[in-house]
Amino acid sequence: MRRAFAFWVAAVAAGAFETVLAVSRMIADGSGSGGEIAVGLVVRLGVFTGALLVAIRMRRGRGWARVALTIGLGVFGLASIVAEPLRDLATGESSLGDIADADAMDLLFGASRTLHVAAVLTAVTLMFLPAANAYFRTERARRSSLKSRLT
Repeated sequence: MRRAFAFWVAAVAAGAFETVLAVSRMIADGSGSGGEIAVGLVVRLGVFTGALLVAIRMRRGRGWARVALTIGLGVFGLASIVAEPLRDLATGESSLGDIADADAMDLLFGASRTLHVAAVLTAVTLMFLPAANAYFRTERARRSSLKSRLT
């Protein structure tokens, strides 16, 4: 679970880095108002904070946290990351020529996005390996035993 947790932290860090790049780009080219940027930052800060708090619970053996991370970030989060590029590929709007025209910020963003997706996929996989399943069972039994001793 320590490795799964580390990959969740890496995914959040990549998302935060992507946010810094996106905000920098919006400020540089004037494509976003201060209000739009502020709202986006508040939403992302909430998601990043929530993800880390749930990942901490997952690391402590809470099964609900494993499910929440899988559905929230492993399904919906990944879908939000890959939907636009996949749509572009499907409609023929994206090409290898776009890479040749990319600037340093585009390349940094792409690299970070790639690491972000890899970190999420790895974290989800690690959370469901046999050793992880055993860990969650053991922690559930430990909590149940502790609860029964206290009552």
